[in-house]
Amino acid sequence: MKRGSTLILKIAVILIGAVVLALCIFLVPDIAEFAATLYPDFRVIRFLVFILMYGAAIPFYIGLFQAFKLLRFIDKDQAFSDLSVRALRVIKNCAFIISGFYFVGLPLFYLVAERDDAPGVIFIGLTIIFASTVIAVFAAVLQRLLQEAFDIKNENDLTI
Repeated sequence: MKRGSTLILKIAVILIGAVVLALCIFLVPDIAEFAATLYPDFRVIRFLVFILMYGAAIPFYIGLFQAFKLLRFIDKDQAFSDLSVRALRVIKNCAFIISGFYFVGLPLFYLVAERDDAPGVIFIGLTIIFASTVIAVFAAVLQRLLQEAFDIKNENDLTI
């Protein structure tokens, strides 16, 4: 396969990673500070926000790296390999972990929304949970299809 065929996707992966890094650097401390000002008696809330946001960023970057590796496998004509199946498995697991982080952190969204009188904050948390779950299910379906294609390819290689 031509190297340039996945170039746009690689650039998109890099840009997504850069945007999330910028959000982690500039926006997460402000969100934590905002939550701390809403609940001055509950000092731990600042650290809970950091744990939630940065904890979810770790599997996000692991999944993003695996997506980049998957695009490299496609470039090297190794799309139907065990390595691609493993990369999709890691992406699926990372997406489920991100959903889990935000599901567990949903009470934080509720606390901020209740005090700030902004119900849209809960919707943001639910959207992140829904989006990462959809990505996980999509990766699981692709993993299964790729595994079946890999098995068929191996059978055909053995019969010839």
